[in-house]
Amino acid sequence: MKLTVRIWRQSGPADEGGMVTYPVDGISPDMSFLEMLDVLNEELIEHGEQPVAFDHDCREGICGSCGVVINGEAHGPERTTTCQLHMRAFRDGDVIDVEPWRAKGFPVVKDLVVDRSAFDRIIGSGGYVTAPTGAAPEAHATPVPKPDAELAFDNATCIGCGACVAACPNGSAMLFTAAKVAHLNVLPQGGPERERRVLDMVDTMDAEDFGGCTNVGECVAACPKGIPFTSIANLNREFLRASRHR
Repeated sequence: MKLTVRIWRQSGPADEGGMVTYPVDGISPDMSFLEMLDVLNEELIEHGEQPVAFDHDCREGICGSCGVVINGEAHGPERTTTCQLHMRAFRDGDVIDVEPWRAKGFPVVKDLVVDRSAFDRIIGSGGYVTAPTGAAPEAHATPVPKPDAELAFDNATCIGCGACVAACPNGSAMLFTAAKVAHLNVLPQGGPERERRVLDMVDTMDAEDFGGCTNVGECVAACPKGIPFTSIANLNREFLRASRHR
């Protein structure tokens, strides 16, 4: 396959940046999107140019650090992580635009790399339980109803990639925050911090300059792990409940 790739290049946070066009040839349809970027970077290095900086780690769809916006869609045209997107999703001769996540809460570090430490601070403000440490308790010591266990598991699959923020026209982090709150608040172990958790995590989310949620739903469509839209409704209920008590 022969492609034209237009990539956002920005040397640092203070640089204005802009789209730069590169021709890429010899791409196999079985390559992943990141492997295509590797081929491009090898060519750039051979010509004495700076390679394109992009985040990645596991390349197995587990960590979510590979996220970029491809042709206006977070992670690209398929509902998966960028590292699991294969070039067979494109056609020979296609023009592909590649940009970093676009959100005030995710400032660009370089090229396609953004600073997602805001998510770490949201989790740090309430994503924990005050359970005693030591040996693991007996599996059936704390009964959890099956619907609660399934709800917690569905939300625990969030990998924190930030696609929900990148897809949202407001740059909202509601789906991410909702998943982290629902994962713990529904379980008995999360009960002691239930109200403080949701208040602190929402306050931190707002302080990190993420936009407000207007229920557009683009976050759910872009989420590679399928976090349900009902998680946001659950977050709103938990927040209202905790606010009344406060």
